[in-house]
Amino acid sequence: MAFNEEYELLEAVEADVEQLVADHEERRRHWYFHDLIPWERGRSFKDEPWEESQCTINERARTSLVLNLLTEDNLPSYHLILEKYLPEKSVWKRWNGLWTAEEGQHAIAIRSYLLTSRNCDPVELEDDRMATMKVGWEPGFESPAELFAYTSAQELATRVSHRNAGRITDDESAFELMRNISADENHHFVFYRGVLTAMLKESPSTVLEGIYATFSNFQMPGVGIPGFLRRSVEIAKAGVYNLRVHHDRVLVPLIDYWKIGDLTGLTTAAAEIQDKIMQLPGKVIAQAERFEKRFGPMAVPT
Repeated sequence: MAFNEEYELLEAVEADVEQLVADHEERRRHWYFHDLIPWERGRSFKDEPWEESQCTINERARTSLVLNLLTEDNLPSYHLILEKYLPEKSVWKRWNGLWTAEEGQHAIAIRSYLLTSRNCDPVELEDDRMATMKVGWEPGFESPAELFAYTSAQELATRVSHRNAGRITDDESAFELMRNISADENHHFVFYRGVLTAMLKESPSTVLEGIYATFSNFQMPGVGIPGFLRRSVEIAKAGVYNLRVHHDRVLVPLIDYWKIGDLTGLTTAAAEIQDKIMQLPGKVIAQAERFEKRFGPMAVPT
């Protein structure tokens, strides 16, 4: 079924979305990145060129922050995707603008920290930003259910990754900054999870297909970043984000929250997809074991 043929499902949950937006605006505490950056550490790169010896946090923490930053840099692509796939209705437009405005601070904040604290090569960072944004990101969602299953999982995964990245820096400024960013991601996750929850109540058989399409081949939107594979292996080893983290902190919690295994009244095809979804955690653990056999034991986030 073509994506725009399923707009009826989005229209059916508009009242829920209106309430989710209102709840989000009441719940989220606004913050200012300039209050959290250690500006006193800043020095001129022109007068004092960057050298790796100037870094103050460990290499895996730097890799994690840079990878997370480059993912955040692609915000224009993410905004465009929501504009492309969602109806031209006020509630969806309002959410996309609000979400984009809140997300926009994240890249500014992480970049400010990294440059001020000299924990990245500024030339390499800018070159990678250009390369990442020129590639953009186009996931090719085939249904609203797939879109909101993805945004639910992605925002939760981002929350986990940001928080763990801050923890391994052993830098109070970085930790506090990433704590605020991960709190934002959690608020966004709650919104997207709520949208899919409402959609499940309306049409569980339709929505399960989108959930399975997303969860069976989940990828973060950073695959176009230069050196993504190498960097993702490093953050996996550091315990910032890896297959076990994905299983424990994203996949299983969402399956449990939506009570996928308890859904009834499904079509025959949807019941088969339900079984496939319930088998996914075991498959992810098997993938994690193969990864660990190849690359060695992973750090466990605290």
